[in-house]
Amino acid sequence: MGKVSAILVGLLLLCLLGEAVQNVEIYKDPTQPIYIRIKDLMGRMSLAEKIGQMTQLDRSVATPEIMKEFSIGSLLSGGGSVPLPQATAEDWIHMVNDFQKGSLSSRLGIPMIYGIDAVHGHNSVYKATIFPHNVGLGATRDPELVKRIGAATALEVRATGIQYAFAPCIAVCRDPRWGRCYESYSEDPKIVKAMTTIITGLQGEIPTNSRAGMPYVGGKNKVAACAKHFVGDGGTTHGINENNTVIDWKGLMKIHMPAYHPSIGRGVATVMVSYSSWNGKKMHANHQLITGFLKNTLKFKGFVISDWEGIDRITSPPHANYTYSVQAGIHAGIDMVMVPFNHIEFIGILTKLVESKVIPMSRIDDAVSRILRVKFTMGLFENPLADLGLVDQLGSQAHRDLAREAVRKSMVLLKNGETADAPLLPLPKKADRILVAGTHADNLGYQCGGWTITWQGLDGNNHTQGTTILSAISAAIDPSTELVFRENPDAEFVESGNFSYAIVVVGEHPYAETAGDNSNLTIPEPGPSTITNVCGGVKCVVVVISGRPLVIQPYLPSISALVAAWLPGSEGQGVADVLFGDYGFTGKLPRTWFKTVEQLPMNFDDAYYDPLFPFGFGLTTEPAAAR
Repeated sequence: MGKVSAILVGLLLLCLLGEAVQNVEIYKDPTQPIYIRIKDLMGRMSLAEKIGQMTQLDRSVATPEIMKEFSIGSLLSGGGSVPLPQATAEDWIHMVNDFQKGSLSSRLGIPMIYGIDAVHGHNSVYKATIFPHNVGLGATRDPELVKRIGAATALEVRATGIQYAFAPCIAVCRDPRWGRCYESYSEDPKIVKAMTTIITGLQGEIPTNSRAGMPYVGGKNKVAACAKHFVGDGGTTHGINENNTVIDWKGLMKIHMPAYHPSIGRGVATVMVSYSSWNGKKMHANHQLITGFLKNTLKFKGFVISDWEGIDRITSPPHANYTYSVQAGIHAGIDMVMVPFNHIEFIGILTKLVESKVIPMSRIDDAVSRILRVKFTMGLFENPLADLGLVDQLGSQAHRDLAREAVRKSMVLLKNGETADAPLLPLPKKADRILVAGTHADNLGYQCGGWTITWQGLDGNNHTQGTTILSAISAAIDPSTELVFRENPDAEFVESGNFSYAIVVVGEHPYAETAGDNSNLTIPEPGPSTITNVCGGVKCVVVVISGRPLVIQPYLPSISALVAAWLPGSEGQGVADVLFGDYGFTGKLPRTWFKTVEQLPMNFDDAYYDPLFPFGFGLTTEPAAAR
């Protein structure tokens, strides 16, 4: 009897020990290898918890209770989706942490990851540093500068408690009529490829022993990055947003794919799929490219995320057959879906598709393992809640100085006097009387462009902090120089004003995405009138604020000097720095400047090429002190 009892006791102890081992939460142990932590956590997860991790919602529809109940994997702020107007870094942190506490109180306590479009600095946030848009950074030809901008952006994003930036856009814009062309560094894939250094700035230097394709985010001062939009977004017919890119495989690989190789090599954590189609096939439903090429050929091990309502737009009209859209998108290889509003519908449909074996469990497990890999890699389980330690990084002077450097390096000088022997620039700081004119001279919203505070951008100077070009000019000139500002002066005023010279600042109004699609690319009125009135009466430099080349040829004979300033952002002093010769002009065109829109699309590698200013063009000047 005693022997039998001992055996029974032994068996009972073994059972209890096994249960105890099972209850040891290995996934919470940071000393364990990540693949072990993923395996342990996934072994504990229900189907509902897995599908919850694949769901991303906008903050406007989320609550801590929803985060807990559905184990939601991610939240985002869509363009302009903020906790309150002019929210401080502390306001953002409190909001993000409140949602995170909901996630941490769920059965398994899996932290959520919060994403935001930080595409030229932390651009949705009041008083953040607004860097030049990518087209301007392409003009700098300076990958090291772009890397530093990535690091500064990461600090400002983390200053608000956010861990994930939907950047960089590595589109190769082949037609400036596209409303997202300013989000592209260049029409040349080599330049776009070179600028993937921003990923290292955002995420940190990847360890030398890192496995190919593995995501990497280096701690609490860095953010998960997102290479977007996979793939061919910049090649659509006539530059129509979200449209069809017609190109063969060889062309796709040569023009639109090259920047994805170094992005993955730099450990990019996520890749966002493009709304556009490739030869008629919606990218959000393209298994061949997402799973076959990105995941299997390029060995990308991070997670693939949809764009905003991206799977809805697989059908036309959008959301016409959402069950089909969910099936097609998940089957294609999308791991996380930016739903972003109706989680009940998405979760319910995906659950049914898995339970009915239309979507295999292996596809769900692939998605969830990738999402967890990013979360474990970036230390989100160890440090899920943000503190106030970085709040002083938001809009810091060091970052504004960096943005100013980027602005002056992005300026492209297209004309400087009628002959090389008689340049207008650099302008003298000391003059009797100077005129500054144009709609964009004293408008911070205009000089920042779209994706600034709101999705489409704003008009005016009271939406965030920065320095307008007019303010920068005023600060740069000699105190004895009289400055006169008129937004749109008539010719008589100019001719009778006895001005030494004039600076005219005109260009596009802010826009984003489809709202920026433009088939005529003319400077909006009164810009052309201002150029005509001012440059007809006095020596003038025209500064064009735009996300792309615009029709300028008709006005060129009357313009003494012409500067492409792109969308410089919050630090207008960088424009004055080169106008007055504190620094020389060094920028080179990242895009071909056309003569007429009838020539479009026209790119540097075309057989027939007849531009107004060719790709790579840019006059240089020496700093005034060196002259």
